[in-house]
Amino acid sequence: MPKIRPSGGYRELRSFQTSTIIYDATYWFCEHFIDSQRMSDQMVQAARSGRQNIAEGSRASAASSQTELRLVNVARSSLEELLLDYEDFLRHRHLKQWQPNHPEALAIRRIGQKHPSDPSDLSDEQRYAQYAHWLDNEDPAIRANTLLCLINQANYLLDKQIAALEEQFIEDGGYSETLATARLAERNRKKAVDPSDPIPPCPECGKPMVLRTAQKGKNTGKQFWGCSAYPDCKGLLDI
Repeated sequence: MPKIRPSGGYRELRSFQTSTIIYDATYWFCEHFIDSQRMSDQMVQAARSGRQNIAEGSRASAASSQTELRLVNVARSSLEELLLDYEDFLRHRHLKQWQPNHPEALAIRRIGQKHPSDPSDLSDEQRYAQYAHWLDNEDPAIRANTLLCLINQANYLLDKQIAALEEQFIEDGGYSETLATARLAERNRKKAVDPSDPIPPCPECGKPMVLRTAQKGKNTGKQFWGCSAYPDCKGLLDI
């Protein structure tokens, strides 16, 4: 029987810590510099979505690796949306966007590279304070460029996190995925087929097959083996 994996621990993820800084700084940036309430709401919501989906994905990992992977991808997409908003802010106001080798961008990057070995050593306020020189600046261009640097850092961390989750999912699956496979195997065992016949693997992806019955067409009522990963995989075998 599959076991539920340990979950949570998202507060120790660098992606979550960086996203928390981005969320707080975006909230205050919009208060000071965004006149449109709609635009302000959209930017704050994108920043919040980035942070909250990392946390939700971490909690969901106990039951489903696939759900965790989906939520972390949502976080990544939300931060990409926010990245474009800050680029638009600078462009629409004819403000200069820092290049990667800009001295201030390099200084901000160095702070991210000096994270403590134990992330719990710093509180959220202390992490924010490391960037307060830029994030609390009265110049909106400095704030926006700093947030672009931080979003790029968070996206880099999330890309690495997603790659690791994909590899883990391929190798181990998750609790609900493993449980679903076991349930399908038990259900197929009870069907009106020779119990000595093993459940064949899918010829396309190798996952266990499921006994199905055609519902329409010339083969209506005929049983066949279909991949348990359908609709992602459409492997078929005749009985």
